[in-house]
Amino acid sequence: MQRNPGSVAVLGLIACVCAFYTTAAVDIPLEVLAHINIEQLPTITEQSPSSLIAFPFDESFPMTCEAKGNPEPEFRWTKNGQEFDPSLDPRLMKEENSGTFVIPNNGNLTEYQGTYRCYASNKLGTAISKEIEFIVPHVPKFPKETLDPVVVEEGQAFVLQCDPPKGIPPLQIYWMTINLQHIEQDERVSMGLNGDLYFSHAVEKDSRRDYCCFAAFPRIRTIVQKTAMSVVVKTKNTGMSPETANAILERRPLFLTPSGARSETRLVKGEDLKWDCIAEGFPTPQVEWVKMGHPLPVKAKLENHGKLLIVPRVDQEDGGKYMCKAKNALGDAIHYFTLMVEEPPEWVAEPESQLSMIGSDVLIKCSASGTPQPTITWRVNGEPLQGAPAANRKALGDTIVLHNAKASDSAVYQCEASNKHGTLLSNANIMIMNLAPMILTKDGEDYAAVEGKGAMMHCSVFSSPPPTITWSRDDSSESVEGPRFAVHDNGSLEIYSAEKDDAGQYTCLAKNTEGPAAINAMLYVKDPTRIVAAQEDLQVLIGTAAQLSCLAEYDKSFSNDFELLWEKDDLAIGLNHTENSRYFVEDGVLQIINVSHRDQGVYTCVARTPVDRDAASTLLMVLDVPDAPEYLVLSEHKSKSVKLKWIPGDDHNSSTTEFIIEYEESQWEPGNWKELLRVPGNHNQAVPKLHGHVDYRFRVSALNAVGRGPPSEPTERYKPPPAAPDKNPENIKIEGHLPYEMDINWEPLLPIEHNGPGLEYKVSYRRQAVEEDWREHMVKRHSFVVTNTPTFVPYEIKIQARNHQGWGPEPRIVTGYSGEDFPSAAPGNVTVEVMNGSVVRVNWTRVHKDKMHGHLGGYRVNWWRLRSLADSKKSHGDKRSLAFPGDRGHATVPGLTPFSEYSLIVMTFNGRGNGPGSRPLNFKTLEGVPEKNPVFRVTDVQKHTVSLLWAPPLEPNGILTGYLLEYQLINDTEEVGPLQTVNISNLATTKWILRDLEPVSKYKLYLRSCTTVGCGPVVSEECTTTLETSEGVWKISEALNTSKTFHVIDGLDPGTEYTVRLIPNSWLDNSSIFEDVITTGSTGLASVHGGISTQGWFIGLMCAIALLTLIVLIACFVNRNKGGKYSVKEKEDLHPDVESQGMNDDTFCEYSDNDEKPLKGSQHSLSREIKAGDSGDSLVDYGDEDVQFNEDGSFIGEYAGRKAKRASAEIKAAIQTPA
Repeated sequence: MQRNPGSVAVLGLIACVCAFYTTAAVDIPLEVLAHINIEQLPTITEQSPSSLIAFPFDESFPMTCEAKGNPEPEFRWTKNGQEFDPSLDPRLMKEENSGTFVIPNNGNLTEYQGTYRCYASNKLGTAISKEIEFIVPHVPKFPKETLDPVVVEEGQAFVLQCDPPKGIPPLQIYWMTINLQHIEQDERVSMGLNGDLYFSHAVEKDSRRDYCCFAAFPRIRTIVQKTAMSVVVKTKNTGMSPETANAILERRPLFLTPSGARSETRLVKGEDLKWDCIAEGFPTPQVEWVKMGHPLPVKAKLENHGKLLIVPRVDQEDGGKYMCKAKNALGDAIHYFTLMVEEPPEWVAEPESQLSMIGSDVLIKCSASGTPQPTITWRVNGEPLQGAPAANRKALGDTIVLHNAKASDSAVYQCEASNKHGTLLSNANIMIMNLAPMILTKDGEDYAAVEGKGAMMHCSVFSSPPPTITWSRDDSSESVEGPRFAVHDNGSLEIYSAEKDDAGQYTCLAKNTEGPAAINAMLYVKDPTRIVAAQEDLQVLIGTAAQLSCLAEYDKSFSNDFELLWEKDDLAIGLNHTENSRYFVEDGVLQIINVSHRDQGVYTCVARTPVDRDAASTLLMVLDVPDAPEYLVLSEHKSKSVKLKWIPGDDHNSSTTEFIIEYEESQWEPGNWKELLRVPGNHNQAVPKLHGHVDYRFRVSALNAVGRGPPSEPTERYKPPPAAPDKNPENIKIEGHLPYEMDINWEPLLPIEHNGPGLEYKVSYRRQAVEEDWREHMVKRHSFVVTNTPTFVPYEIKIQARNHQGWGPEPRIVTGYSGEDFPSAAPGNVTVEVMNGSVVRVNWTRVHKDKMHGHLGGYRVNWWRLRSLADSKKSHGDKRSLAFPGDRGHATVPGLTPFSEYSLIVMTFNGRGNGPGSRPLNFKTLEGVPEKNPVFRVTDVQKHTVSLLWAPPLEPNGILTGYLLEYQLINDTEEVGPLQTVNISNLATTKWILRDLEPVSKYKLYLRSCTTVGCGPVVSEECTTTLETSEGVWKISEALNTSKTFHVIDGLDPGTEYTVRLIPNSWLDNSSIFEDVITTGSTGLASVHGGISTQGWFIGLMCAIALLTLIVLIACFVNRNKGGKYSVKEKEDLHPDVESQGMNDDTFCEYSDNDEKPLKGSQHSLSREIKAGDSGDSLVDYGDEDVQFNEDGSFIGEYAGRKAKRASAEIKAAIQTPA
């Protein structure tokens, strides 16, 4: 039989329904009543409490009585033992099909006061309720009376009686004045349990006329006041001696309450015991309480200055004898109390409802305990047994026996147990019938169990007589047996430690003398749910995020029902997924955002399916800086120290490593806290050393691995007395800024180090190694200048602090020198050893120390470039200098230009300045390799050729011997072609054409300049050859004078497309100022159509437009290129992209200063637009014009007369077929 696991009933969530032949209350289940109509005895289901008080502020008072039975029961009431029919009183509200009636609060309720009982009856029997007392409280009032004043002699005892009226408890008594001020109570004046106010002896201040007793009844919300009482205390005659007056007042104690020597109290178990002992006497007696033979109960309390003993919730152990003793210096008074603890009735054996088969013997047992012993009264259907005799019924002690019971013996038996402290009532429904088994559990129920855990399958049966229940499996008639199987009295089958093989169909069979009944059940055994990866304990820094992970395994059939939940401290974590929520769960991971202290705790991951669950817990600890220490106090105040003690704050799971003690003083830097001392984290006290005459206050903060916590509250201020300075100035500096002076400076004492007012310094000095006395000066500042000293001689100096309290400690002696003068001699024998083209070694003879006139600072080498050896013209370069500290006779000078002539001098220096320089020495550097070529670009690219153009290096660093041109194929593959080399020995050559190249191929080109020493750094460029050879050839016009606004190009072919460029006449820039594509007119078209281009007005218009355009362009060009000389460096800064000119549309070339970082070139569209940023100076072919470079590296061109820049025009023609 196959079942759907999704409809499996959950074990542990199904309540166990017991078989009804063993139940304590016979309730016929609805499932049984749906099949057969079984008569049922009445049962009281709801009733009013045993005491119902008619409070005046309530609108109505329900007398509740509800019952059930089959047939429906009928209700009747008795009042004070007499029949009472609520329906006869129209003022009472009666509910349909109910025994409840309601007494409205709209008249005189006194007539309804009494004791009520409800009876619910049908033809099988009668059930009765407990007695319900309806109490109508009267409004308590004090009697109107005139009270005479209480007149007492001073020292006499007296009592003011309250005598409160009767009312609904609890009662609360207050003694107050007419102005509602409480009468002060103490050991002499106190209120007793009865409400009276007792005075152990009178004093003059007791005289007043407004002693008022107030009685409060909170349940009826009433407070009443007694007539005010007056007390007059008569004082003793003033002529009596004090000794006589005291003899009259002093007396031994006597009890004002309780009266007599003994008293006895009976209390019900659970009530509170209250005894008071109030005695008179003078001096005022003290009261003691003792339990005879035993200590006072632990729960006992003494109140009212020891006069009131309270033992809450008394039990049998509290019973016994107690003694109250009041005593003073003159004697004592004793009163004995006896406590007897009694109990209301309690069931020992409460009668139980029973369902018995016909012919059986039925036993109904009823017994109760209590003090005094309760009386047992039996009734049947609400009538005494004597009024309803039965031949087969006998009463044997506390048991009633029904012998050979018949169906007609079905009835409701009542057992009532009562003593003076209360009554218990129990209804027992006795039903006698025979009924075939009815299985109340649903047939075909599915159950799920977990492997290794228990399983329970239910079979609830209602029958009479009781059935025999057996369980079998898989259509087998054999009962399941074994140590793992057990059939309970309620019919359920329990399987201990279920196994996979236990899955299958089970049958429950119930049989009795009336017949059998059976149901089937299906059991599924599931894999257990287990947490396989639990989160370990975690420490998280406050304010950060925490992630708690949890991984579980479960039976795959529960894929849609599996839940992974999180709890904190055994409470489910609410995941509301709002913006303010800090908890998020995703894939079983709990994320806590912005962790705070309240997030610390034990987190439990709960993996749950409908049949089982597993859980794993982890401790999340939140780390934070320590809390501020508390209760910081000062003690042991001394002249130079004080003791601080504190209580450390919470370290928030990171042990405190240090406590930081800070101070703030009110005179010098008020409000500025400074660190004073640090102590280990396991200390909670410190004794810091203090300075005198400083108004301190202190605070402490704690430090742990997370950081420093907030400071404590500051202490009160403490100001030690003034004292002499503890220290002298430090960091003494002796300097000589002038030859005949010595400046002495020192670090002054901090203000708090003054230790008192009147701080000043004594400066003492004398020449070293010369026998002379100390010279002394008193100053208040922290510097002193000694004048008229010899130049640079050693002195001994000491500085001592003093204030009004005395001198500081003996100062230490420091040594210094008087002022320095300039060195008077220059280094000699200066020589230069040339190491290579850029480095030389300089040697010299040291200057004697007598010529230094100060502390040797070192030597300084100054040099400057005279000329390049490649150029006969001298040009004095900028002077450069290097200082070499220390006493030395040589130095290395780097960074020289190769193949140059230099001059240098050497000098020494001290603290005052430089000495005289040596005689200038000229030397020449060796030849080196040239610098990088400043310009290298591609001027034209064809199918098999590439045209190149370059400029010589600005610094050849020697005699140029030629150029090394290399190139190789670098198509977009990992392989590159062989490196081809071209040696160019003609120094005048600055253009070259590479031939026999592959079409549509990418090449990389390298160029270096060479001397006899070697070749310089490389400059490179890349370009790609074209697919077809362009027949157009660039032609360059002569240089144009910038004063002209047009240029006529003649000798063009008709019907041909030309590209026209206007470019600057410069080596350093290849950007065109203007570029356009034009097409010359066709002679054939002109002859046929008479061409508009031959018309004069059209030619004039075109010339005007061209003229205007050219004027604007030339003006822009002139404005941007003012001046006649351009520094190469400036041009490179202004135009870092050197762009190729004279290229086809499909040509793309790049220029870079090195192989690794090519600079992307610009592509110029052959459209009529002039793009911003595309314009710039270009290097052009100057033909036979003289070109040269200035010494500053700028290129010089010879221009028309006024050295203005000139521009050249390039024209490239492409052959077109005339239309």
